Amino acid sequence: MTLLADLVLVAHFLFVSFVVGGFALIVAGAALSWSWIRNRAFRIAHLAAIAVVAAESLAGIACPLTLWEDALRRAEPGGGSFVGRWLARLLYYDLPEWIFTLAYGLFAIAVALVWWWIPPRRADRV
Repeated sequence: MTLLADLVLVAHFLFVSFVVGGFALIVAGAALSWSWIRNRAFRIAHLAAIAVVAAESLAGIACPLTLWEDALRRAEPGGGSFVGRWLARLLYYDLPEWIFTLAYGLFAIAVALVWWWIPPRRADRV
């Protein structure tokens, strides 16, 4: 179960990396004239990812990846792997829930503003 919990944690880390790193790459890519940052499918997936996170947080719904990881770790207590412990330190913070809700909401707004500022290509253009 520890391996499964670590795999869920890695998936969670990759999801967060896509949302945060994608935003940074879009902004940097605009300055560096990278055309791929205007890929419509990428931008829709990116906006949808943070919109789901913000909506879950506003609705008071815990992240399913966190719940699955917690359930798997409870099924087999005894810590996690080295990688699991380090990824958990990067992802999880002991702060009030409202701080995360505010952060996710503001980040979603920032992603939406970047959609307007650096629009993706229209669907009829390749």
